[in-house]
Formats: sequence, C-alpha cells, structure tokens
Amino acid sequence: MNTDNSFKRTGIKRVIAAFGNTNKGIYWMLKNEAAFRQEAVLLCLLSGVSLFLDVTALERVLLICSVLFVLLIETLNTAIEAVVDRIGFEFHQLSGLAKDLGSAAVFISFIIASLVWGAILCF
Repeated sequence: MNTDNSFKRTGIKRVIAAFGNTNKGIYWMLKNEAAFRQEAVLLCLLSGVSLFLDVTALERVLLICSVLFVLLIETLNTAIEAVVDRIGFEFHQLSGLAKDLGSAAVFISFIIASLVWGAILCF
C-alpha cells in the first residue's frame, strides 16, 4: 500500500478524478448489470410520471429518491458480489450469505420505494 501522499490529488483535481471514477462505475453497471439497467429505466419512467402527479415538491423528491435508493442498494449489492468473487469462486457459506444479504437489501429497497409511492399516491 502506497502511503506516500505526494501522489494524492487535492482540490479540484481530486473532485474531477472522483467524478471520473463515478462515471466508470455507472457505465460499468449499465453495461454489465441487467437489474441496474432495468431499475435505471424504472427511475426514468417514474421520474417522468412524478412530474405529472398532483403532489408537492417534497413529495416529488421523495418519489424520485425512493427509486434512486433502489439503484444505490443495487450498486452496493454488486460491489459485495464483486468482492466475494474476487476472493474466490469456490463455495463458502459466508460468501453465499453475503450475496444473499445483498439481494435481500435490494428487495427491501423495493419495498421501501413501493411504500413511499403507495403512501403518497393513496393519501
């Protein structure tokens, strides 16, 4: 591990580099993860729908953020899977558990998004 701070970016260069890493990550997810692509399409569709709903600005933000939350959790789930796969492909109970828990987190995020949309649209 390099502990020499002379190679670390600072200021705006660090921000630009971080943004580049973010773009690489999102591009990789869109290219390689079908679930992320489907959820991104869902985000686009539901964000558009939210613009036509008779809701407050705060409610619209909550509607959109609830779907963004699903994308966030999907990204974290994929990160967990990548780390587990990096360690090894042989079966291990804890590896399977980590992947199952990541999947459960995605499911819970869908429940949260559904509850937010249901609560705002029905009340």
